[in-house]
Amino acid sequence: MPRQRSAKDLSVDELRQLLVEKNRKNREARIDAYRRSGRVIPVEVETSENEADIFEGGEPASPANNHRRGRDRKRINLDRFLLAVEILAMVGVAVILIYGINLLNTLNHQFSETNTLPTMTPTALITAVVLPSGHTPPVNGAEVTFNEAEIPEHLRPLMQSLANIPAPTASPQQAIRMQIPAISVDESVVQGDGWEQLKKGIGQHIGSADPGQNGNLVVSAHNDIFGEIFRDLDKLKSGDQIVVYTAARAYTYVVANTEIVDPTRVDVMETTSNPALTLISCYPYRVDNKRIVIKATLLSN
Repeated sequence: MPRQRSAKDLSVDELRQLLVEKNRKNREARIDAYRRSGRVIPVEVETSENEADIFEGGEPASPANNHRRGRDRKRINLDRFLLAVEILAMVGVAVILIYGINLLNTLNHQFSETNTLPTMTPTALITAVVLPSGHTPPVNGAEVTFNEAEIPEHLRPLMQSLANIPAPTASPQQAIRMQIPAISVDESVVQGDGWEQLKKGIGQHIGSADPGQNGNLVVSAHNDIFGEIFRDLDKLKSGDQIVVYTAARAYTYVVANTEIVDPTRVDVMETTSNPALTLISCYPYRVDNKRIVIKATLLSN
């Protein structure tokens, strides 16, 4: 009779075979019990010749183990799927943020372009409806007054409002005196060319350039009343000099041309890019239905 061997003396394969055989017998016993009790239907069960193949990772491939391994695989696959979804979501959020920032920058750029104010070129404050120095002619003993008939009727309210523009604060850059040697003029210059200002001498149009500065220095005086200061403007010739004084220095202008215009030709008072001088007075003498305009340019030092 062969000696009974202990478990220590058995090899791994023999132990595995014994365990398989034991599991088969236990399973057959359970099936017989179920069959006797009528709880199972006989079926053919195909078994592997080597049931050791049901072992995986050192554990028997029981239905519970198979179910657990299948569940683990599903969980791993689900975790991988969720990780991929999370990565895609993060990429999507990043793309949306980048697109939003670019869109915001584009909108801001478009808004700044549409709301950028145009570059404004400084211009002198020329506020006039008709050229200054207008008055009724001093003939036949008639009272001399401001000639309102020169002003278009629809512009008369505007002319009345412009008459209330205050004179600027005195500064060393303002004109205070003017000399025109060719016609023996040497008179003070006041700010403003309204009816009251021109009673005092030569009036500088408010808002026109100061002497020596870029722009148009516009002055006027009467030709046949209040001293007849500009009576002989029509005798000036190209090249004659006009000296304008400020509190600090003197500026010399040279006559360029003479023009006779209608009282409404206020464009002769427009600003210029270079230092210029414009002299205005009524014309002809004691008729006063036109204006004589003298244009002069600054003599370079």
